[in-house]
Amino acid sequence: MLAGLCGLVAAQAAPANTQSIYTCVDKQGRKLTSDRPIPECIDREQRELSPTGTVRRVIGPTLTEHERAAREVERRKEQEERNRIADERKRERVLVARYPDKAAHDAERALAIAQVDAVTATATQRIAELQARRKTLDLEMEFYRKDPAKAPMLLRRQLAENDEGVQEQRRFIAGQDQEKRRIHQRFDEELAQLRQLWAAQRVVPALPVSPPVTTAR
Repeated sequence: MLAGLCGLVAAQAAPANTQSIYTCVDKQGRKLTSDRPIPECIDREQRELSPTGTVRRVIGPTLTEHERAAREVERRKEQEERNRIADERKRERVLVARYPDKAAHDAERALAIAQVDAVTATATQRIAELQARRKTLDLEMEFYRKDPAKAPMLLRRQLAENDEGVQEQRRFIAGQDQEKRRIHQRFDEELAQLRQLWAAQRVVPALPVSPPVTTAR
């Protein structure tokens, strides 16, 4: 009894066998086994096994600094692409919510064009005012028609400012014409995309048709 008790105590005091076994297949196709990570398989997958043969974990290949940097760049590109797709889907949802049909989109286009036309009309009115002022200045210049160099400096400066004012307003109007073309182009592109989104919303998946039920006689 004393011997058996001593053996039991010794067994409990003995450390558990936690040693791992590493195995892999190297680039020559050889299966290698070791009690520590295998240097020959640093560039490939290794398996860490328990003494009973069960897989504890799978160790991936060890990358060089250059390989890690390249993988990080690739990971960032993939994440950026996922973000871009998510942003595009979000923008599409916002676009459809803002323009549920063509009438809403046409109304928004008309409003944008009307705003440009309003500021263009203001510039046109300013040109008319400058031209009316120019007639008054021209009447004053009639006294110096034979020798315009004798015209007062103030009168000549007013004529030059009038000319520059007219040219400035005409340049502004030309810019507004370009803005209208940009607005139409943007709305045309949106409309082409919206037609696809509206069509996708109208597609309803067909429900499966159940076979007719027959009653046994």
